[in-house]
Amino acid sequence: MDCISYDSQFFNIKDTLECGQVFRFKPFKKGYLVCSEDKICYAYTEGEHTFIQSDDCPYFYNYFDLANDYKTIVEKINAFNTPLLLKATASAKGLRLLNQSITETIISFIISQNNNIPRIKKIIEGICKGLGERKTFLGEEWYTFPSIEKIADAPVEFYKNLGAGYRDAYIAHTANRLRCEGVEHLKNLDTPTLRKVLLSYLGVGEKVADCIALFAFKKTDSFPVDTWIEKLYYQDFGGTEKVRSKITRYFLDMFGEYSGYAQQYLFYYKRQNL
Repeated sequence: MDCISYDSQFFNIKDTLECGQVFRFKPFKKGYLVCSEDKICYAYTEGEHTFIQSDDCPYFYNYFDLANDYKTIVEKINAFNTPLLLKATASAKGLRLLNQSITETIISFIISQNNNIPRIKKIIEGICKGLGERKTFLGEEWYTFPSIEKIADAPVEFYKNLGAGYRDAYIAHTANRLRCEGVEHLKNLDTPTLRKVLLSYLGVGEKVADCIALFAFKKTDSFPVDTWIEKLYYQDFGGTEKVRSKITRYFLDMFGEYSGYAQQYLFYYKRQNL
């Protein structure tokens, strides 16, 4: 097993995992077990370093975006001189934007709509246990995220029985479409075009489309708006718009190409300090 060591000032594992961008992780020893596709790692922050132990370290080096210079990103964000954002980056500058699997992110965020994090994680885990491959790592049992073919082949009742509710049909329908169309054609689209295509998937609304664009395609000119962002928009930015698309536009006009980074720092800070 290999190990990556990274400066914890700009890579804190708790802040990176707990900021709402990902669901397949659980506390383990000094940190977390993190699963993505058919890969797993043990990650923890201790003192001045964050460590990643895995048999697939190159995969997780990319997954945690470790080639990207977050010192510069934070400096660019702080240059906007926005009071709440300055507080957010100061308290969690070790937060990083992940490079996630496209199909896993699409399915996960369809499940996330109008849902809470414990329930989202339970449904995703149920899909992995029911359709994925059982493995062990550091003595712990875990399951891979299944192929889109297996997700598409499962009956709608399988998802209903996992507690997906009305989302069961969304998962089944979108999985079938992804099986037929793949995702390669999405990778080089500009953000507005990608967003339009994502909105055409059954079960994908504006907020989910923005999340997928940001978390799966690294479209940092995206700004997902949920109830937490609405609260900070009204409470901390003195906003008056009632339509979420207009709130999104407000922040995109403010932060431009750094909007996605700003969104994650703001969202996490507000949720931690309401």
